[in-house]
Amino acid sequence: MIIESLMCLALNVYHEARNQSLAGQVAVAQVTLNRVMDRRYPDSICGVVRQAITFDNGQPVRNQCQFSWYCDGKSDKPRNQGAWYTAYNLAERVMRGDMVDITEGSTHYHADYLVPEWANTKTYVTQIDDHIFYRWEK
Repeated sequence: MIIESLMCLALNVYHEARNQSLAGQVAVAQVTLNRVMDRRYPDSICGVVRQAITFDNGQPVRNQCQFSWYCDGKSDKPRNQGAWYTAYNLAERVMRGDMVDITEGSTHYHADYLVPEWANTKTYVTQIDDHIFYRWEK
């Protein structure tokens, strides 16, 4: 289970933030873990990463996932080995608790060139690279 969770987190960091700084990659990993700890989301890393609207057979509906890479119809296999190595090692460190949550509890983020309809319903926390981070207010 730990290996599967690590792979899910590393894939999420890789696909969502491989073009970001290390801080940006840590932030994406932290959002994933923050969602695991939030009752509104699945209670496992893989559950959070794979959360989607699904067909009756359980397959995700294309472009209807919490993290767009998971159901965009493209291969999920990492092609950039250097970026994969970085994402995997970073995910391992975040899972061990070696990293401070620089997102201050954020559960949401989006690219800075988008303004999703949910953005004004969350509290802005910070911008790291080209991702803007938000959290729910309790």
